[in-house]
Amino acid sequence: MIKLKHILPVIALLLCASFTILHHGWADYDQTKPTDFTAKIEELTYENPHVLAKVKRNKELTTVYLAPVTRMESRGLNADMVKKGSSIRFVAYPHKTEKNEMRAERIFVGNDKYELR
Repeated sequence: MIKLKHILPVIALLLCASFTILHHGWADYDQTKPTDFTAKIEELTYENPHVLAKVKRNKELTTVYLAPVTRMESRGLNADMVKKGSSIRFVAYPHKTEKNEMRAERIFVGNDKYELR
């Protein structure tokens, strides 16, 4: 008979592994090609695991991954500062395989710079 005390560590390990697989890191983005551009936010999802901004770039809708909510707020950013319609300057890395996806290293709101990494 299998005891509960033997199953719990296995369940915990599987849960941790599944979240690790789901989390995308910097390896998927080409850090040798920083892209500096300004765009208006068309759509914003301000929630974890990452804040997502959809912007028009080169006449196409591009998804830009920002930092998690807690990091955004600890850097002094809140949802009102990056809301829909805001014009933001991004310094971001393109995804290696997804054409319209980027991950922001930093953003500029007005004259203020915010490091997101």
